Amino acid sequence: MDALHILMIGVPAHGHMNPHLPVLAELVARGHRVEVTTPSGFARAVAGTGATAVPVTSVLPDEDRGETWPDDPVAGMARFLDEGVHVLPQARAAFDDDRPDVLLGDIGSYPARVLAHQWSRPLVQLSPTYVAWESYEHDMAEVLDGLRGAPGYAAYHERFAAWLAAEGVPVDVDAFTGRPPRSVVLVPRAMQPHADDVDPRRYTFVGPALAVRAHQEEWPVPDRPVLLVSLGSAYSAPVGFYRACLDAFAGLDRDVVVKVGPAVDPDALGPVPANASVHRWVPQLSVLAHASAFVTHAGMGGCSEGLWHGVPMLAVPQAVDQFGNADRLVELGVGRRLDVDATADELRVAVVELESSPEVAARCAALRSELRAAGGAAGAADIVEAEAARR
Repeated sequence: MDALHILMIGVPAHGHMNPHLPVLAELVARGHRVEVTTPSGFARAVAGTGATAVPVTSVLPDEDRGETWPDDPVAGMARFLDEGVHVLPQARAAFDDDRPDVLLGDIGSYPARVLAHQWSRPLVQLSPTYVAWESYEHDMAEVLDGLRGAPGYAAYHERFAAWLAAEGVPVDVDAFTGRPPRSVVLVPRAMQPHADDVDPRRYTFVGPALAVRAHQEEWPVPDRPVLLVSLGSAYSAPVGFYRACLDAFAGLDRDVVVKVGPAVDPDALGPVPANASVHRWVPQLSVLAHASAFVTHAGMGGCSEGLWHGVPMLAVPQAVDQFGNADRLVELGVGRRLDVDATADELRVAVVELESSPEVAARCAALRSELRAAGGAAGAADIVEAEAARR
């Protein structure tokens, strides 16, 4: 097809940017002109795909500088709204005289849907997490009622509705945030609750697009298997948890790689065993290629990467969707779940059981094959092109 002008409104958070980079690279490789709004912190990652980074400022927490997301879910949702209100005029000013053929947006890219409406352009959402199924509101009524009754929610919802009305978008808040016109789902279908009840006309599962990320370095090939401990970037465990991991895995014949993120001082962990190393950041996907087990917070990105490499996972959830993801890993037969205050003995026993179980190994291998056959970046790019062609 003819080359398209594609604009993605980026969300500057690792879990909302990294999953989409291979899709951008695939679209560039097909000859399309791809531009991404992003603050400077993600410009290098975007440029690594071949896309053009269009600078904007952001009001979201800068995870690489140790800024953290709020634990309160309403406050977290409000941060995405704040970002949308802040970025929309910047994106409009940058592209109003050079409007794209199609817009892409993450689940938190609210300006993408606003501009798609205002410019009469197709929108394709790239979802880095599971999506709503047909009976979602009914099945999740208790949770949703609790959220709607939480302090601050009414004011947040009223502010969101007023913003949409001011921008001339005739969609209610719940539909705007939860029911995109077209969505490419970049998570394993196995992780999706009620997968058989997801509308295939709206959502297409292509699985994680986990080709080698050009902006990340490779991890050196080790002499023995790696045991990776990594609890994400937006949320991190207390120092005592990492200390327990170092104590738990000190005697194992493994290279124990502990990533603590920007908010934890590695020196605070105390003496590091000879078989371990502590890092603020690691190229997680590359490390997992050599891993025998993965201690994870069970964010969807980490779950997808672990399943992609067929690595058994010990889930230690911290917030938001991580608790449900952790339970799903257990249901799938590829994981165990512990709390963040688990003892060193509990951590060691759980990891040894995971690594030594033939049943876990078989399930990991089966799901690894399933993910790699789902379509990935190429499948996502096909859908973007098809939506542009329908216009």
